Amino acid sequence: MTIKCVLFDFSGTLFRVESTESWLRAVLAEAEVSLSEAELRRSAAELEAVGALPGGAVPARPLPAELAEVWRRRDESAASHRAAFTGASRQVPLPDPALHEALYDRHLRPAAWRPYPDAAEVLAALRGRGVAVGVVSNIGWDLRPVFREHGLDPYVGAYVLSYEHGIQKPDVRLFAAACEALGTAPESTLMVGDDRRADGGAAALGCAVHFVDHLPVAARPDGLRPVLDLID
Repeated sequence: MTIKCVLFDFSGTLFRVESTESWLRAVLAEAEVSLSEAELRRSAAELEAVGALPGGAVPARPLPAELAEVWRRRDESAASHRAAFTGASRQVPLPDPALHEALYDRHLRPAAWRPYPDAAEVLAALRGRGVAVGVVSNIGWDLRPVFREHGLDPYVGAYVLSYEHGIQKPDVRLFAAACEALGTAPESTLMVGDDRRADGGAAALGCAVHFVDHLPVAARPDGLRPVLDLID
């Protein structure tokens, strides 16, 4: 069947968050807190190891038992998302405890995110072909300002965000809500994402699925372009 709609994941698919070191450096500068370069790099490495940056690396070591359940359901509400990531961050000592909340707040800003180099080109080409575009994301905050700030919002017909529905991918209800919002059948919909488990859940609804690699922006200049070859 001809593809009439393409759904995209957000983080690691259309956008990539800044590096953990850049994230920490920006927050320290705004708070006027100084660390030596060695201390900053060490703290950034520890924050990365615990998965404290949303959209960044997943935890490389087991989470404390009291954090594990909220982490598992972190994308079902804004409160759970903040609790999960600030809880992860607090495993790393920082000069001021208030920095943990400031780190979380930093990642909400459009400045913390960069679109992949071919994102605008691919979204524009899809809309030019009359293909509906939606964003389906496991997330705990409103990402629409990120799309607006970077000029991608005009291409998106619907945003379906886990925290607004209280369910997370791979739950098929999230993909179904996106298809309904865009007025398309799952069988004529393609889901594009970087997470084989979460984004792959769309296949159970009858959607086609295509995966991209979750890489730094500079390392993936044209990873989205193959999507255009999948559209008849």
